[in-house]
Amino acid sequence: MHSSSWFINPYAIEVLKTRKEELVFGINNTEYILTWLTENGIFTQEKKMLVSHYRTRTERNSRLLDMLISQGERACRLFVYPCLKIVEPNLYNSMRNYVNKFNEKIGDGKRQLVGYLLEKDKDGIQKTVEQRHEGSPSIALLKKGKPKKSTTQEIHEKPKLHIAKSKQIPSDLNGIFGLVAKGDISRLKEILKDNDINAVNSSNETLLHVAAANGQVPVIDYLIGKGAKLEMKDKNGRTPLHRASEKGHAEAVRVLLNAGANLYALDKDANAPLHLAAQNKHFDIVKMMLQDETRNYRNRHNFLHMAALKDDSQLTQLLLKNGAAVDAKDDQKNTALHYAVSHGFVNTVRVLLEAGASIDSSIIDTAFNSNNQSIFRLLLQHSKGLSSDTLVSALFKAVRENLHSIILALIDRGTDINAKNDIEYTPLLLAAELGKTESAKVLIERGARLDERSPNLNTALHLAVQAGDNSTAKLLIQKGLNANIGGAGDQTPLHVAAFHNKQDAVDILVTAGAKIDSLTKELATPLHIASQRGNLDVAQRLLHYKAKTNVKDKHSKTPLHLAAEAGDNAMVELLLKYNADPNITDKDKKTPLHFAATGGHLGIVKTMLSSKARFGVKDMDGCTPLHYASTKGSTEIVKVLLTEGKNKNIDEKNVWRKTSLHLAAEHGHSDVIQLLLNIGASMNALDNNRDTPLHCACKAGDVSSVQTLVNWSHGEKTNLQATNSLKKTPLQVAESGTTESHQHIVTFLKKKMLLAR
Repeated sequence: MHSSSWFINPYAIEVLKTRKEELVFGINNTEYILTWLTENGIFTQEKKMLVSHYRTRTERNSRLLDMLISQGERACRLFVYPCLKIVEPNLYNSMRNYVNKFNEKIGDGKRQLVGYLLEKDKDGIQKTVEQRHEGSPSIALLKKGKPKKSTTQEIHEKPKLHIAKSKQIPSDLNGIFGLVAKGDISRLKEILKDNDINAVNSSNETLLHVAAANGQVPVIDYLIGKGAKLEMKDKNGRTPLHRASEKGHAEAVRVLLNAGANLYALDKDANAPLHLAAQNKHFDIVKMMLQDETRNYRNRHNFLHMAALKDDSQLTQLLLKNGAAVDAKDDQKNTALHYAVSHGFVNTVRVLLEAGASIDSSIIDTAFNSNNQSIFRLLLQHSKGLSSDTLVSALFKAVRENLHSIILALIDRGTDINAKNDIEYTPLLLAAELGKTESAKVLIERGARLDERSPNLNTALHLAVQAGDNSTAKLLIQKGLNANIGGAGDQTPLHVAAFHNKQDAVDILVTAGAKIDSLTKELATPLHIASQRGNLDVAQRLLHYKAKTNVKDKHSKTPLHLAAEAGDNAMVELLLKYNADPNITDKDKKTPLHFAATGGHLGIVKTMLSSKARFGVKDMDGCTPLHYASTKGSTEIVKVLLTEGKNKNIDEKNVWRKTSLHLAAEHGHSDVIQLLLNIGASMNALDNNRDTPLHCACKAGDVSSVQTLVNWSHGEKTNLQATNSLKKTPLQVAESGTTESHQHIVTFLKKKMLLAR
């Protein structure tokens, strides 16, 4: 469908989007790239820090690419070229190959941004970006040129090349290069004109390149004095300092450095002059450059940092051997060891440590963030000045992150295995509470004390059960920890399993000898706790192991009381199935049916009655379940209880001689009043204060209840003139009230008594 005329080189932003996955996994030197982007004004320090906070390399790379894409085409172009070319040449070549596939399908007239930039390498045209002379090796500042074009202009205009303002050597002057190579300075002075000083030949070499490559020091001095540019680059992107370093001309290197040649200039293969000297075994030049770096580039990103970021352990070793300062810090206050550790470069870390690199708490933290246990072991093997507090802190951090190999390394280093943190936890207690099985296993096997307790007196076994860490629980028991060991309030691990519904832990503990009916200080069994919490699975396991259902706690409540009170019908049915007594009483003489009625749990009331619970049993206040249901206003429960008792218990009185009708009126439940009256409840029954139900309704100020009682027309009528022990009628009781409802009742009663219209 698409003809070749439709193909154009992709924009940089499209390359980043299309090849994002390859870039995310391919970028190894994220920190180096971030520094380059920041120092070239593409990222702010805040954005750099934001990316650096991500934990893994791929997360940092993904976020970096997203931020570049959001900043538009220009930022993406500069990232691809020259940044990626400098930092990740292999990855850059992959991007270049991708773009070249498009180049083959289109003509020059339609070439676009990235394609053009990538083509510059091939054509040998000078880059638009130069290395800053005094900058760090990661910095290539953009030249300040014309104002930035609009996006539309960027898309539709072919970028203009910034070509070096050098003059091509005329054919009749080509012999000058031969004079320079031979060092014939007298002849050179005769024929060289000032405007030819920076002219280039077909290889883009200047005279200074040739002089440097041949070690002609007097010629170099002469050319520099005449204004030869130190940073001109040949077709391979190399400066005169590169050429002198590559060939091993030490004195030429010295002259160029003294003249201000950029020590950190990078060629097309991302090599600085020092790299070429090292590759060709010119170690005297390497040493000279390191000395120059020490004198002139303090607190900068230096060659050792670069080597560490590239995991070039051989170069790192060479640099250190030739005088590189192992603990030198860059502008971010980071050492080479920091970069090697943060990127997980084990070999480079080993070289740095063997050279005496300093280890402090920040390096330890960096090792944790990289999650590389091999590196952590190396750090511990070479650390001498780390305080015991630092090691203990590292041990707790390793437990939290479940890095069991690091825990082993710390223990082998002599870290106190039973040390306590700021909340008085040992590493084993912390591992047990967090369910860090591997960490707990290492600590137990290495001799951590098993009987240590948390501030609330829990042992590691209590905490492991709570966390559901059955492996640790088994291991603790195997190592000798008593399955019945008491914790806070004498709770055993089995109580903890019941509380947290850990069914498998019940099996482990009982098999290990845990007492099924062990008691807390509150005399609660595990079954009490499971019943109160509604943990049916654990309750079933406990009952399977013959847990007693009728054990009473310190309030004389059984598990059935607690289940009924909680309204847990499934638990009630389970307990009754295992022979729980439905009529057992607590210290207040209440049965589980009392609690079910009080809570308004109709289903449990029915379940209890079907299991032969006594409907008319009285507690120590003389109240039956019917009294509590009437007080609660649970009409359906009242109906069920009356039906069960065949209405014989309708006028039962408590110790205050109140009937259910009194209590319904007292609490304003007119629907219950209606039900009780329909069944034949005594309308004018008197309590200890000689109050009738109407007195109670007037005192409560419930208009609906008063109206229901007064308007009752079947059978016994309410006595409007009845007086209580204070000689007050219902009307007078209502008049004593202070609310608006009381005033409505007064008006209603006066009309009924014909005392008002």
